[in-house]
Amino acid sequence: MLEQQTFSTNEITSLNSSLIHPLNNVNTSGIIPPIATPLKTSADLPLPKADLTVTSSEKLMNFLSVDAGGMINIKYDLRNQGNLKATRTRTKFYLSKDELIDNSDNYLGSKSSVAVSSNSFISESINLRIDRNLSGGNYYIIAKADDSNVVAESREDNNTTPIPITVNKVDLTITDTTNLPTLIISGNNLNFTYRIENQGMAVSRVTRTIFYLSKDGSIDKSDIIIGSDLVEALNPLTGRSETVSLPIIGNWYNFKPGTMFLLMRADATQTVAESDESNNVTAKQISIIDGKKYSSVNGYGLVNASAAVASAIGAPSFPKVTTLEANNWGANLINAPSAWAKGYTGFGVIVAVLDTGVDRTHSDLGQNIWINNKEIAGNGIDDDQNGFVDDVYGWNFVEKNNNTMDFHSHGTHVAGTIAALNNGIGATGIAYNAKIMPIKVIGNNGNGEEKDVALGVRYAADNGARVINLSIGGNKDEPDLRAAIEYASKKGAIVVMAAGNSGQATILNNYPSAYATEWGIAVGAVNSANVLAGWSNRAGTVKIPYVTAPGVNIYSTLPGNRYGFKSGTSMATPHVAGLVALMLSANPNLTEAQVREIIASSADNSLTITSIAS
Repeated sequence: MLEQQTFSTNEITSLNSSLIHPLNNVNTSGIIPPIATPLKTSADLPLPKADLTVTSSEKLMNFLSVDAGGMINIKYDLRNQGNLKATRTRTKFYLSKDELIDNSDNYLGSKSSVAVSSNSFISESINLRIDRNLSGGNYYIIAKADDSNVVAESREDNNTTPIPITVNKVDLTITDTTNLPTLIISGNNLNFTYRIENQGMAVSRVTRTIFYLSKDGSIDKSDIIIGSDLVEALNPLTGRSETVSLPIIGNWYNFKPGTMFLLMRADATQTVAESDESNNVTAKQISIIDGKKYSSVNGYGLVNASAAVASAIGAPSFPKVTTLEANNWGANLINAPSAWAKGYTGFGVIVAVLDTGVDRTHSDLGQNIWINNKEIAGNGIDDDQNGFVDDVYGWNFVEKNNNTMDFHSHGTHVAGTIAALNNGIGATGIAYNAKIMPIKVIGNNGNGEEKDVALGVRYAADNGARVINLSIGGNKDEPDLRAAIEYASKKGAIVVMAAGNSGQATILNNYPSAYATEWGIAVGAVNSANVLAGWSNRAGTVKIPYVTAPGVNIYSTLPGNRYGFKSGTSMATPHVAGLVALMLSANPNLTEAQVREIIASSADNSLTITSIAS
């Protein structure tokens, strides 16, 4: 019979007492006793602890950005997630490339906080400065609650909180210069515009650009500081054009005229921290002429082939040699035979003669006439696709055809002074192995248009002429002609221009020679005694590359295999053009500015000026 299994208290007591019998005493009651559960005491319960962590419900986890050297404000909540009040603690902040704190991190600062009750928080903020020398890029600011382990916490693994941050840096560089002269005369100011850019992602403060003159293109103690420019703050990825005027005094210690480098150093005082300090310096080559040698009458004076050609190869002046007869006194006066004796005769140099044309059939010229080998003569096709059909012997811009023969005589006379053969017959050219490129820009009546001259200058530069002779002049300032001369000069051609025959006190009213203030060389005329001709325009008070050369009763070639005498600055100019050809045959790597500087620096103006009859 089934019965309800219940027990009285006495029974339980009796049962429990049976459980403590020895094991060899068998309980025969048939009842399984319950297991007794020990009662817990206060000593057995877990202790309450604090649990500190840094959190923020709004701003902390946003991606922050700061400039190197700048301050950043961090707003954060110090939260106690534990069940015990936390005592006063300190939160420390580190800058790290990863999300872990190690010895490579930068310590930024700390903030002491008051006690935080359990399950509550306090809001804090701190200003942290980022090291200006820090590299730009992505980092983490790591906030570590209770960094000194003052509080015993239930969890120690949640004390650090990484905050992503970008450190921005300035990157200043000078990217361009506008209207920077390639040649300057000491005593004048160097005027130009430069562009400074902030290529970084931080805002630059006000900085200073410093300008130096250097012999080797790198900044060192031997350089000359010639000026500075204060640059306003620049936003990221922006730039500004700055115009400066720097005096080239010429009496600085250790200053020597010649080829130098203008160094422009952005943020030269290192006011801002930059991501790249290696691109702050921009170097531009310039040539400097000693202005103390300049005369308002004859400029730098008589050119000297011996000194100029020697200087072109870095050598001292060649010994003087006189080899020619009386009719070729001009070559002797400028010491051309001294350069010939060293083997420099203009070989390989093309000289464009922009004039009335050239008689290419002259026996003293025919061998030295430039031929456009890219054209097939007479086929009516522009073979070289330069825009001119059958321009085998240059181009006639007056009549718009390829007939560059001279029916006047002026151009042939000029060409002979430059490159007539050294064959013991008639005249001998200054660069008697150079090639003459005939370009007709003056009509048979001796007149021409500035627009045709401008086109001729561009043609010469585009077809390989390294020297361009302009024995022409007028009183009209023609922008197209100015631009053409600049174009040719920037392509490496040296433009040599007649000073004019009006006897004026300056050449600044005579064109194109007035353009020598920026490009090319102006040439006045002297006689066989090295006295300036009365009708030759003077140099003027504005210092420019003005030199003199023989221009009175000059013997040279004429059309029809003839020879004759002519006078004028037109005759002086080809002496200098020939000299430039000698220099380039000695050193074809010379720049336009270097040639101009050497021509002027090697000239001699130590003479007494008197006027003579024209």
